[in-house]
Amino acid sequence: MRLTVLGCSGSGPGPRSPASGYLVDAGGTRIVLDLGNGTVGALQRHLDPWDLDAVVLSHLHPDHCADTSALVVHRRYHPFPPYDATARKLPVHAPAEAPDRLGAAYAPSAAERAATDLTDVCAFATMTDGGTASVADVDLRFGAVDHPCEAYAIRVDHDGRSLVYSGDTGPCEGLVRAARGADVLLCEATWPHVTQWWQEPPPGVHLSGRQAGEHAAAAGVGRLLLTHVPVWFDGDALLAEAREVYDGPVELVRPDATYEI
Repeated sequence: MRLTVLGCSGSGPGPRSPASGYLVDAGGTRIVLDLGNGTVGALQRHLDPWDLDAVVLSHLHPDHCADTSALVVHRRYHPFPPYDATARKLPVHAPAEAPDRLGAAYAPSAAERAATDLTDVCAFATMTDGGTASVADVDLRFGAVDHPCEAYAIRVDHDGRSLVYSGDTGPCEGLVRAARGADVLLCEATWPHVTQWWQEPPPGVHLSGRQAGEHAAAAGVGRLLLTHVPVWFDGDALLAEAREVYDGPVELVRPDATYEI
């Protein structure tokens, strides 16, 4: 498997990166994990959007799904689509509210939504805790994590290799279960770790760099890739936190970087 970072800026796009989006090529099957703001533009540097085999959305906050609208426009209105692709709907694995949420983002008025529910382009499949799905010979597994909305960690298995993407989550056992024994954990690290209770950020939202490292260590993953660092925090500082508690290979991902799994 090969992982390409389309965007890795936490909570929204930054001056040097789109928001969250990751392209996985597993034996020629191409899957995107999340489509945050700006990621469809980045996707086109690496892949023709017609060649996508599936989209998997960890949750429905805009920095992880907003560019679904751009992908729909591309596949619906492109004047020269591949002749054999127009009849094939794109599988979209997402939380249950995705058709309504993404439809409202694409078509704000009720009248417009009545005429365009995205199902001419997308074949929606609902994610559940412990649920599974397959895209060609790639196996997907979903595990609920701790976030203000319905959110999932995503495990991708292919040909004996495994990648787990945390999505957005606070500290939780669900992420450890999903990542157990994975070759690579692509994990959010959104804010610095604090030790004083009055400094603590809201619970059940995101991980610190240290917490990302702790989850990687608890799950026994082979490699840790940190992502989702907002523009207002220092990614190198979060990387240093993770290294204090996880002794495997760990690095901070960069836009357009590619990683072999």
